[in-house]
Amino acid sequence: MTTTSYPEPVLVPARQARSVLLRTGDRLRITDVAGGQVGDVFAYHADDLTEQHSAAHTRTHTSRLFPALGEAFVTNRRRPILTYLADTSPGDHDMLIAACDPERYAAYGDPGHASCAENLIRALAERGHPAPSHIPQPINVFMRIPVAADGALSWLAAPTRPGDAITLRAEMPCLVVVSSCPQDHNVINGAGPSPLSLTVLTTEEKNR
Repeated sequence: MTTTSYPEPVLVPARQARSVLLRTGDRLRITDVAGGQVGDVFAYHADDLTEQHSAAHTRTHTSRLFPALGEAFVTNRRRPILTYLADTSPGDHDMLIAACDPERYAAYGDPGHASCAENLIRALAERGHPAPSHIPQPINVFMRIPVAADGALSWLAAPTRPGDAITLRAEMPCLVVVSSCPQDHNVINGAGPSPLSLTVLTTEEKNR
């Protein structure tokens, strides 16, 4: 793994994605800059992208739809990759809804619309990685999809305010891609897509 320094926050423009490399123990804070914005988070082992965060394995590991504070997200090999460390948002997050993709927008009659799936592929290509054979189920931070007693899902606007943030700790060397979701055919991003910000706190910085 090639180490990378992030002296300044990494801005994720609306409708786009950015990636960061984390070493074990590094912390990643994802901040909703303007409020009301969903972020699709994908996490891979930095040296072996066949190992990646798995929503299904995480639900099995935690017996929850989404981990509680202090619990880990795990990979398809059942190893912790990220820990849900801190949260200043209302705490609404999702691991049920798939990343938006070209087929989703084609069904809306909007071909060519930006998507989180394409954002992931582009971010991996920028790191020299080929397009993945499938798009993993993302960690949808700030996304509010309540489940009713009858199993029905509701699509609600993200409840975050400007500056709300979730913090994750890397439990292995990992490549994390965050997409500022471009969805504007439903209400999940409120008034429309807006930026996110990524702040990396390294193990060295924490020990100063």
